[in-house]
Amino acid sequence: MPKCMCERAFFDTRTARKENITTHENSASERIIAQTEKCCAHNYASKHVVVTEGSGARVKDADGREYFDMLSAYSALNFGHRHPEIVAAAEEQLGKITLTSRAFYSELLGEFCAALCTLTGKGMALPMNTGAEAVETALKTARRWGAFVKGVPEGRQRVICCENNFHGRTITVVSMSTDQSARRGYSPFTPGFDVIPYGDAEALAAAVTPDTVAFLFEPIQGEAGIIVPPEGYLKEVRRICSEKGILMIADEVQTGFARTGDMFACDHEGVTPDVYVLGKALGGGIMPVSAVCADEDILGVFEPGSHGSTFGGNPLACAVALKAMEIVRRDDYPRMAREKGELFMSELRSIENDEIKDIRGRGLLIGVEFSVPAAPYVARLAEEGILAKETHERTIRFAPPVNIPIEELNEAIVRIKAAFGK
Repeated sequence: MPKCMCERAFFDTRTARKENITTHENSASERIIAQTEKCCAHNYASKHVVVTEGSGARVKDADGREYFDMLSAYSALNFGHRHPEIVAAAEEQLGKITLTSRAFYSELLGEFCAALCTLTGKGMALPMNTGAEAVETALKTARRWGAFVKGVPEGRQRVICCENNFHGRTITVVSMSTDQSARRGYSPFTPGFDVIPYGDAEALAAAVTPDTVAFLFEPIQGEAGIIVPPEGYLKEVRRICSEKGILMIADEVQTGFARTGDMFACDHEGVTPDVYVLGKALGGGIMPVSAVCADEDILGVFEPGSHGSTFGGNPLACAVALKAMEIVRRDDYPRMAREKGELFMSELRSIENDEIKDIRGRGLLIGVEFSVPAAPYVARLAEEGILAKETHERTIRFAPPVNIPIEELNEAIVRIKAAFGK
């Protein structure tokens, strides 16, 4: 049996030509794509662009063509590619120590947690690596809190979540997903979830039972197509969770750290959740860094041995996250996202195209929904030197680095208009 699928070639250059993305026969990009398609499991339908270099909001492919990155690794690159201060912080830490595990204390872990607590206004932080790990940690927190604090009998704890949610790819997380492509073939699923419509506070109130321990939600649904809830929804969620005695858990993995024009998307309505789930931009575009933040009466349910991560809170991750948190506050990234987002949305709304059905979002998290499949428009964007990707077939998500210079944003907008014009 072969060690990988290298004996079988899955890549067909006709696919790239069909998508009208500039991958040419015998190009460096084609060779890289072909090798990847042979030996890498096909769990992604990647666009046929091979990104090899990046600086700020610009990237280059393997053949030297330049693009504006308007996806930012799904908001992990709020600081752009290779922010010089974050790179310097990583390089300095690389010269000292990168990993100790939590078997020992490390120099920066306490400082990292303290900075995160200051930013969120919470009393404790529990560091992990990926967003999905942080969501799993939040779910474990909610179940333990429900059993140990609220008094729900062990095994009966239930968590309410929303239709069209996206919280990651683990078995437990896809157990609460309504996306059948994320669920097919993975049963049996983890029990204990109740799914309600997104943006419907009345449905939340009606779904709470004596066994409910938490409501897990995205302040703006990203993967679902940049779905912004009705104004006042977050305040009503806060009221219901407090009144019913359940934890309000905000998954701010994609929306946090200034992406939506506030430090956290919940800030838009002046709401503070009981639990923040954070990731993506926290790693400064260099490291996978995530965390769950809450007060001690919630995160205090853990004791040694009850949860952990070998790499969670490692010194290199702490170094880059500390620098990222310093920059996002010092340079007022929320203001940048608000002002640039207003400009971007205004310019998008000026485009005359009867196939554009809706333009929505907040800050620099923007969705353009079409009445037709969006993939051809994504291909046209690539031809114009703009990298973006469709979600839910008909919506293109735009999320450029928050620190994209205004002149570059204007140049990108010109190219987007050319791609979307008819």
